Amino acid sequence: MKYTLKNESIESYNESDVTSFPKYTSQLINWANQNAQGTRPVVVGQMSELFPEFMDSESDITIENWRDWYTQKYPEAFEKATDKIYAQVQNLREAIQLIDREMVEQWVEDLVIYKTFNGLYVQKAILASLAERKGTTYRLATPEEESVGIDGYVGDVPYSIKPDTYKTMNRLSETINVKMIYYTKKKTGLTIEVEE
Repeated sequence: MKYTLKNESIESYNESDVTSFPKYTSQLINWANQNAQGTRPVVVGQMSELFPEFMDSESDITIENWRDWYTQKYPEAFEKATDKIYAQVQNLREAIQLIDREMVEQWVEDLVIYKTFNGLYVQKAILASLAERKGTTYRLATPEEESVGIDGYVGDVPYSIKPDTYKTMNRLSETINVKMIYYTKKKTGLTIEVEE
């Protein structure tokens, strides 16, 4: 059986209201939070563990009871998370004042020319070195393959190549279903980790 459950239905099943924010503000707060790490488990707890614990401990599952249960366990979480995120919002507020059209143009050029060249240059070097170690061939991905997260093939095995910092980033919207190669740039070259 296949079906779609829309946000409105999820809300109605759970007595939940979704807060409406002015245009762009939620994106900016989310961006600030990614930098500030204000909602990391160390600050607000591990929700994937806490919510099931709440469900097991309560007979009346309501949003009010969840709020009460959670704030008893983490009475300072909202304030700590807010402090961290708001400090980063202040940093963004200051930084945005520095951005003019010329800076945006430099950013675009850096992305399109330098980061693309460096990224693809690194990908090719990694694929070639792995192919040599495995005694096989390699090739870069086609545009269609790139659209599903494949950067290249070693033999007939597809790989996605990412910097090691990718592991710690919040990429919830991106799912890559191929073997991963992570690399770390060092002064002397690259440290490469191949998923087997």
